[in-house]
Amino acid sequence: MPIVVAVAPDAPTPPGRRPRWKRWLKRIALGGVAFVILLALAGFSYNAIEQRADARRFPQQGKSTALGPGFPGVSLNIDCSGQGSPTVILDSGLGVPAIGWKFVQPEVAKFTRVCSYDRAGYGWSTPGPMPRTSAEIVKELHALLAAAGEKPPYILVGHSFGGYNIRVFNGAYPNEVAGMVLVDASHEDQNSRMPQAMTDYTKKQEASAKWQTFFAPALIDLGVTRLMSSVSQSSYLPKSFLEEIRYLQLQTKFLAATTSEQVVFSVSADEVRASGNLGDKPLIVLTAGKGLDASSLPPGFPVKAYDDFLLIWRNDLQVREAHLSTRGRQIIVPDSDHMVPFERPDAVISAIHDVFAASSPATPPPAAARP
Repeated sequence: MPIVVAVAPDAPTPPGRRPRWKRWLKRIALGGVAFVILLALAGFSYNAIEQRADARRFPQQGKSTALGPGFPGVSLNIDCSGQGSPTVILDSGLGVPAIGWKFVQPEVAKFTRVCSYDRAGYGWSTPGPMPRTSAEIVKELHALLAAAGEKPPYILVGHSFGGYNIRVFNGAYPNEVAGMVLVDASHEDQNSRMPQAMTDYTKKQEASAKWQTFFAPALIDLGVTRLMSSVSQSSYLPKSFLEEIRYLQLQTKFLAATTSEQVVFSVSADEVRASGNLGDKPLIVLTAGKGLDASSLPPGFPVKAYDDFLLIWRNDLQVREAHLSTRGRQIIVPDSDHMVPFERPDAVISAIHDVFAASSPATPPPAAARP
């Protein structure tokens, strides 16, 4: 007689109820979503708290000025001190807020009126129209000076990318410019003169800058960028100054502005190329005499190509800038890298004073400063 073994069938799943493993999977997924949300809220709160603390620690330097008709909603920060004419206008390099002139402006204010300002998206200024070309920046600067009641003529001082802007300003408003100081300023032909290794590296940086517009703002708002960044040590800059720069750079409007300036750099170069020369206006070109510290360069930076390019920069491009005026001259600052306003502010102050004297030799220093 055969033996029959009875096998109990699987217990049926009650109607409307999922199998146990699916329920656990759903709980894990919901837990993961809840964890991500809590993490995001924590990061957002952390960044907001730190931003408020920084805002209390580093109050606005200058005043916010609406640009008026043609620039709806745009308000730029301008910080002026001293008295005299011509007024000196300071334009920072790419990525440097107006406080980058902290070691220059107070000394210039001792012999004439001087103003620094935050370009749109920088410092205490609101965002401005895109793209951030030199021509757009110059239109905004001209409107800012008018709205703030600052009168020409001006001595324009531009560091790095700021050199593009002040040359375009001179091309657009030549009768308002009395003289110029270019501080290791960008040259419109610099990209075409770069060694191939530097060109390839620059293209990668530009591509990276475009991608930043998608994900980097979220990393800032969620506190990730703040958490992962740190204030580097400097042998000649106060830590509090570096912390203030960091505070102003950890803002989404700043990221958008600098990314745009970088992406349309070649467009700005064409605008500079079309701006013409300075005629016989006094001009001093300050050129950094030393390269960057290799230890501070990012991974993959083409050091050898960069060293080769520095020779072209100092001995050709910067010399050609000095030839923009029949009264132009180049001064090499041997113990400074590209950040001359930080490392050798005295050299910048001296150059401004020389151009000021050449622009207005009969104008005595003022006895009192305007408020």
